Amino acid sequence: MTKRDYYEILGVTRNADDAELKKAYRQMALKYHPDKNPNNKEAEDKFKEAAEAYEVLSDGEKRKRYDQFGHDGVKNGGGFGGGGMNMDDIFSHFGDIFGGAFGGGFGGGQQRGGRRVNRGTNLRVKVRLTLEEINTGVEKKIKVNKYIPCSYCKGSGAENSSSFSTCSTCRGTGQVTRVTNTFLGQMQTSSVCPACSGEGQIIQHKCVHCAGNGVVKGEDVISIDIPAGVSDGIQLSVNGKGNAAARSGVPGDLIIQIEEAPHENLHREGNNLLYDLYISFPDAALGCSVDIPTLEGKARIKIDAGTQGGRMLRLKGKGLPSINSYGKGDLLVTINVWTPRNLSRSEKEIMEKLQSAENFKPQPGARDKGFFDRMREYFQ
Repeated sequence: MTKRDYYEILGVTRNADDAELKKAYRQMALKYHPDKNPNNKEAEDKFKEAAEAYEVLSDGEKRKRYDQFGHDGVKNGGGFGGGGMNMDDIFSHFGDIFGGAFGGGFGGGQQRGGRRVNRGTNLRVKVRLTLEEINTGVEKKIKVNKYIPCSYCKGSGAENSSSFSTCSTCRGTGQVTRVTNTFLGQMQTSSVCPACSGEGQIIQHKCVHCAGNGVVKGEDVISIDIPAGVSDGIQLSVNGKGNAAARSGVPGDLIIQIEEAPHENLHREGNNLLYDLYISFPDAALGCSVDIPTLEGKARIKIDAGTQGGRMLRLKGKGLPSINSYGKGDLLVTINVWTPRNLSRSEKEIMEKLQSAENFKPQPGARDKGFFDRMREYFQ
């Protein structure tokens, strides 16, 4: 099934600013919120669809990639775009927009069974990759300093299992309901219980090792599978590998930002690789065979006799793979004829004789095309 355009989903133009996006999303969320549409699968799907659209368009970097590449540009960029979001994710992620307006969530944590569940914060780390690693994909193990569950209380924050008591303010529901008289009649609103912060229970005796938080500072070694074809600046998300949440809540995510290490010989341009080959004047005139560095080793190519400087050769499929598995780029080799800067007396005498020879006078013709002609032929 083809995914709908994010701008179309929210009903805004492509030059909509942040305020317009937020207003449009709020209207969609209010219209299709599960509390207003119980047991309505179509409304729930539209609610998720609007959340996914806003999550991408409200992020400057993701919006830029989406505008340039469409849905493929944000497919592996983390967040909800990967298709694995659920209602808890949406409620937690957009709490800053809706506050406590709905009984179903949008508070500072997720809601389960009416109670608030704490959510850990996301972590961001940079991972530096070589072109060789980007070419094949790689598994990286990184050590991350973060909050981890307290081993003494198993993340509960309590001294023991009998240290909990039901909150008397909300009677364990995690919410308090208020009825206000207005000129339109009575209006009922629900909000997070201030006594227990929405958790529905109070800790009478806190864990002495974590002061009742359920988390302590520590470190974790995390294994990350990075797909082939990633590029500098792209972000990947590893669910549940961020900071642990207070009192057995839902952990945050680990956001991986890719950094591309410069290569000794090759330069990347999209999925293509560029290489400058320098050959001597005799080799250009007589022809030769040379070895070209690639990401898999060496490739031998033939230089025809009479090759002109600036000629571009293409080694098909020797570039980088597409992150979306749409094939591989090429290795483009630009030939540069090296002119010696210092000549010996005998070399100078030879060159002076050649200088007046008819074959050594420039005779550009149909075979000696300019740079733009060669590029036009390449892309045809």
